[in-house]
Amino acid sequence: MTRICSNCEFENQDDYDFCAKCGNPLVGGVRPNNLMLYQPRLNKKAIILSYIVTIFLSWSGFVVALFTKHSSVGIFTFFGFFLPFYLVQSPVRELKKHGYIQLIISVIGVGLSFYMMLH
Repeated sequence: MTRICSNCEFENQDDYDFCAKCGNPLVGGVRPNNLMLYQPRLNKKAIILSYIVTIFLSWSGFVVALFTKHSSVGIFTFFGFFLPFYLVQSPVRELKKHGYIQLIISVIGVGLSFYMMLH
């Protein structure tokens, strides 16, 4: 016999006290024994490294264009958008904030790189 969840209507095994899909109690008055909350910690070294990588990738075309005339390296500055877009999608609020800051840095660097490439 199976137990049907009243919340999501998922069919659970008979010996389950909680729904395997949504975690809703299947038996009245049952509470979980252990409640573990996941609270991610930010690695500050990784955040600093992400800023360095973003600046290097998004501003590289600008720096190269300063030293050489008519360089097409500015095309590669789009790689500077990968890391900020990844961080913006994070569920962690602090990482999302750093992602938006890096996105602004990338937009400025790519814009300057293309300006130098076209002029």
